[in-house]
Amino acid sequence: MNRSDGALREALRLYLVTDETSEEKVLLHTLREAIRGGVGTVQLRRKNARGRDFVTLGHAVRALTREAGVRFIVNDRVDVAQLVEADGVHIGQEDLPCDAVRKLLPNMLIGVSAATLDEALRAEAQGADYLGVGAVYRTSTKSDARSTGLAGLEAIARAVSIPIVGIGGITPANAAAVFASGAAGVAVVSAIMHAPDPRRAAQYFAQIGGVDGNG
Repeated sequence: MNRSDGALREALRLYLVTDETSEEKVLLHTLREAIRGGVGTVQLRRKNARGRDFVTLGHAVRALTREAGVRFIVNDRVDVAQLVEADGVHIGQEDLPCDAVRKLLPNMLIGVSAATLDEALRAEAQGADYLGVGAVYRTSTKSDARSTGLAGLEAIARAVSIPIVGIGGITPANAAAVFASGAAGVAVVSAIMHAPDPRRAAQYFAQIGGVDGNG
């Protein structure tokens, strides 16, 4: 992948991570509305899903994102990412190492979660295309998330050449500070997925990040 890809940086400016609870019909409606509001990348996260169910849902999200022209990333599951022809996979520090995933997926985007400078530098050296850095703020979405804070995010942004996306407790009220600290984008879960109007919620973040809506 081209690490200076301007299109990738643009796609990462508003990065939506799905929640665990939505039924497929509700989830797809929420994603469709959020994309219309300006989301450029969708990460499908299903920690507890069975493989068959994950693949079935993955195909549906792949069709939606392909039609909308936005990036589609699968969380953790390299096999599912391959089967549904996702644009990429996002892995954590306890998953397969980035260089091993690169051997399996030479032409896909690989994102890596990083909470420390050492983790970020290692992921970049192993071929990551972007980093998910956080938790920037306290979050209830992922109870085991380590804290990075704005200072840690800024240090990582200065040290790596690949784009970073801030994640963890990000709302319209604090998103501007994440961009100001050097992030190419913000990753959002509940502030969009649980919003009464996902399209409008996405528009708030898109305006902060300088993204035009998709419809």
